[in-house]
Amino acid sequence: MDVICLDLEGVLVPEIWIAFARKTGIDALLRTTRDEPDYDKLMRYRLDILSEHNLRLPDIQAVIDTLEPLPGAVEFVEWAKSRARLIILSDTFAEFAGPLMAKLGYPTLFCHSLKIGADGAIEDYCLRQPDQKRKAVEALRGLNFRVLAAGDSYNDLTMIDAADVGMLFCPPERLVAERPDLPVASDHPSLRNLLSASMD
Repeated sequence: MDVICLDLEGVLVPEIWIAFARKTGIDALLRTTRDEPDYDKLMRYRLDILSEHNLRLPDIQAVIDTLEPLPGAVEFVEWAKSRARLIILSDTFAEFAGPLMAKLGYPTLFCHSLKIGADGAIEDYCLRQPDQKRKAVEALRGLNFRVLAAGDSYNDLTMIDAADVGMLFCPPERLVAERPDLPVASDHPSLRNLLSASMD
């Protein structure tokens, strides 16, 4: 049986931190895993900025509530669930993802969590486990599932490389140049085509 593992932000929904950066006007928060491969370094950077500007979880959640899935994403999720098991492997947080999962039709999501203070401040982040995307794919393969994986950023590469079939979705040009071995989908129809060809 096939399992499709997808990243969330940049593949099915907009980048949450970019949307929040634009809402607040804090350009420093525009930095994502497309720019910084070291996830811990990126999150420490983000948490410092939130603390500096006295921004809390409800401020971010208010922006998330306004976001919609990327064009074609809802239809793509429906198609993927009809052809295989679909699991979203994301480095987002459970405290962020709820409204977006509802809009996508509640696909299965594995992600991280946040440590929130009594005042709503984000005090820290808690990984489900380091390199959880790769480990999830390896565990699924260990259960004799055939795994197809797609993502858009550096933090997706270990997941993609661990899968039976891996591909990139709308990645930055820098990543395409660094990984010419990986097929690239430029939109959801082309991602569907690449996956279909690998499943047939």
